[in-house]
Amino acid sequence: MKASSVLMLGILAALCGCGGTAGQGGAAPAAPEVGVMTLAPEAAELSTELAGRTAAFRIAEVRPQVEGIVQRRLFTEGAEVRAGQSLYQIDSAPYRAAMARAEAGVVSSEAQLNAARLLAERSSTLAQSGVVSKQENDNAAAADRSAAAAVVAAKAQLESARIDLAYTQVRSPISGRISRSLVTEGALVTKGQTDPLATVAQLDPIYVDVTQSSTELLRLQRDFAAGRLQRAAADKARVTLTLEDGSRYAQEGSLQFAEVTVDPGTGSVLLRAEFPNPDRVLLPGMFVRARLPQGSTSQALLLPQSAVTRNARGEATVLVVDADDKVSERVIQVDRVVGNRWLVSSGVEAGERVIVEGLQKARPGQAVKPMPVATAQALNAAAPAATGG
Repeated sequence: MKASSVLMLGILAALCGCGGTAGQGGAAPAAPEVGVMTLAPEAAELSTELAGRTAAFRIAEVRPQVEGIVQRRLFTEGAEVRAGQSLYQIDSAPYRAAMARAEAGVVSSEAQLNAARLLAERSSTLAQSGVVSKQENDNAAAADRSAAAAVVAAKAQLESARIDLAYTQVRSPISGRISRSLVTEGALVTKGQTDPLATVAQLDPIYVDVTQSSTELLRLQRDFAAGRLQRAAADKARVTLTLEDGSRYAQEGSLQFAEVTVDPGTGSVLLRAEFPNPDRVLLPGMFVRARLPQGSTSQALLLPQSAVTRNARGEATVLVVDADDKVSERVIQVDRVVGNRWLVSSGVEAGERVIVEGLQKARPGQAVKPMPVATAQALNAAAPAATGG
């Protein structure tokens, strides 16, 4: 009887010991580990990405300057043409005849001038002897001057005929790529007609026209005035281009000017950049995205995009760890994207610790075990310049 009692007491003691250990383990769960980054100001070059379209550097419509029948087309459609190159030949026979008449008119007027001059010289000599009256002498001098004027007029008519004859060869006003021909051989063309014969566009270099909102321009001016941004040097105002298929255009361009007025319909300002286009990759009217420099700042607070979430109201938020290692949610304002990071304008300050890893394990008010992670510079050493949103 005594042996069995001792055995029962041992079993109960063992069970009680096990139960006490389990109760102590469930009372204090360990704080979760999270990766935090301490915010520090950084230098950043700021730029903005804007949509736009390409435009020819120069464009000229080929028009006839005389009337006639088109005899030949002298170019290949879509080819490169030179300034002054003959593009069309208009029937020149009527203009050659007009030039011949004008040449004959010059010869005739010069003969009349010669006769009038000899008469005036004789009349002047005789008038000194009193053989002819002063009136007759004056008439001879006037006839001489009239004949000289007739020579000038005849030469002007000859020059006009020569110009019209030259215009029977329709030449390219600029160098560039020519469009399809809008007329064929045998067509009648007239001086001053509304429809061009063809169009020539200079494509190298080429313009890219983009628009930026006047609100953004005002904000930038305030940032420059307050010293939050420093203007980029004029020789650094380089522009890069992204094509319609998402590829990067190989050539860099330069910002040329900003329009002096705001479009009342869109509230935007036109900006124009110039790009080299030696391979004719860019054609007028293409949709592109241009990245333009805006300035630089040495006090940028940058956060990985993975650290920023949105609350139910759509506000950008981050989780901050305070000095007691407790989590709090903070609403922030993000200005633009810098590579794969956000540029933060308000809501957090330099020196604060922001959770960038293990967000799913942290809740506001919860104690955590913060573990430092790589700095933003190390995480994004190769990040491109800041881009406006």
